[in-house]
Amino acid sequence: MQFVDEATIEVAGGHGGAGIVSFRREAHVPLGGPDGGDGGNGGDVIVEATTRVTTLLDHRYRRHYKAEAGKRGGPAKRTGRRGEDIVIPVPVGTLVTDVESGELIADLVSDGDRIVVARGGRGGQGNIHFVTSTRQTPRHAQAGLPGDELTLALSLKLVADVGLVGLPNAGKSTFIRAITNSHARVGSYPFTTLVPNLGVYRMGDHDVVVADIPGLVEGAHEGQGLGDRFLKHVERTRVLIHLVSLSVDGMDPLAAYEIINGELAEWSAELASRPQIVLLNKIDILEDREELALWREEFAARGVEVMVASGLTGENVHEVMASAVRLVQADREDEEPEGGSATEGWSPI
Repeated sequence: MQFVDEATIEVAGGHGGAGIVSFRREAHVPLGGPDGGDGGNGGDVIVEATTRVTTLLDHRYRRHYKAEAGKRGGPAKRTGRRGEDIVIPVPVGTLVTDVESGELIADLVSDGDRIVVARGGRGGQGNIHFVTSTRQTPRHAQAGLPGDELTLALSLKLVADVGLVGLPNAGKSTFIRAITNSHARVGSYPFTTLVPNLGVYRMGDHDVVVADIPGLVEGAHEGQGLGDRFLKHVERTRVLIHLVSLSVDGMDPLAAYEIINGELAEWSAELASRPQIVLLNKIDILEDREELALWREEFAARGVEVMVASGLTGENVHEVMASAVRLVQADREDEEPEGGSATEGWSPI
């Protein structure tokens, strides 16, 4: 399935049903009064986050969503049926923004989060409501009101505990395949991964979601290599595993490390300060393991402690993940409960 993380849609609440003009018609009641019922309210448009979908692809093909209109009122004071709501499923981690105002309506970060984005119009009143002391037989009723209409921008930011970052061909896809059931594409050339991949790593009673973020390049924060699209998926991660390959076209591992950290800092100071495990990857290619000690010293001189592993052979990968799980658990324990996913002025259900 094609991975799509942005879409624009138009939504409209259902039109309210009309009230009616009606009078009682009963045998032996010659002067039956007004009994016109109200129209039903229009249905609402609801956006709901669900784990059943992982991409915004469907909303590239269907861009217009309108809830059902309310039904007309009936005689004998009968209210028309309310219009059916329409529920738009989106992946967990979707941000909903009003295009016209630029206002963030909701950040749907959990399965089942939902919000009304376009309320249905109110049904019109029947003529029973317009009786007065001087007007006993009103012959007018209200029309229903239109529902809300607006254009929404949907933007997906993956929700993951651990994000794998690094230059292209740093071995992220191989690493995630080694620790999860992900079927990330693997190849011996840069930009093997063109979209983020998710997997789940289990250690004892703890499950953590791991995201393989496509390779970042210098200038990523300005959009080089689609980096601005990829960096947003790192923003929700609790912990970063920064993979530094020992075989990226002869690039100095320290230089590779500084490029990625520089891009993270340019994108967000908060992102750059996120807990990070620096991993020297692809140690299987080293003929002399003493070289690892030299690189450890080089990084230590910069105040950076590193771990070493091989995603290809699986060497040390679970030790790395054990460290990541401990950091994730510490972050979860420190996290304050959130008050809700909707911004002020918009009502979640």
